Amino acid sequence: MPEERSGKSRFMLTTRRIEALADGIFAIAMTLLVLTLTLPDMAQTKLSLSQLLADQWPKFFNYALSFVLLAIFWIVHHQQFHVIRRTDRGHVWINIGILMFVALMPFSTDVVGSYGNETLAELLFSANLMVLGLLFLLNWWYACRNHRLVDHDLDRETIVGGIRRSCVTPVVAAISMVLSLFIPRWGLMVYMLIPIIQLHPWFRHSD
Repeated sequence: MPEERSGKSRFMLTTRRIEALADGIFAIAMTLLVLTLTLPDMAQTKLSLSQLLADQWPKFFNYALSFVLLAIFWIVHHQQFHVIRRTDRGHVWINIGILMFVALMPFSTDVVGSYGNETLAELLFSANLMVLGLLFLLNWWYACRNHRLVDHDLDRETIVGGIRRSCVTPVVAAISMVLSLFIPRWGLMVYMLIPIIQLHPWFRHSD
């Protein structure tokens, strides 16, 4: 059962409740990303619709990038909870932290879309992703340390593989932050490496 007994105390929240909340937050955040796409008034700009759409390509790129990254985070969350059997208070709060920064993604995406030439905007976006990646790493480490929340027969390779996958986003985010200091806009392109890296057998989840 996905319940945790610790000494005399009994923690009643189940992993299914965490997964249900996570699914809802991810769905809302991914839907709200579309609100970052806006077009100026044609009458004020005196540009054609095709020109307006062409000028908005950075926002479309940021929308697609953030949507894909959130989808990857959702998949990783699902993969982790495929193995995590129990929960406790510390684990619940780690996941609340994860969901807080998932919910922040539409805002950081909107900022980097509106102020893409500003280094601070890219640093904010990258910081959002770095914290998310680190929290996912913490979530996995916390659950697997001494097999706290996973089956005791879970093999070491599965645990190490989860750590490798969780390190991808923080490392890419760090590279993006450094690149953004020198070449604004190009820092975001680095994130296209994440889905490519995740497809490599060394990082792929083994069912």
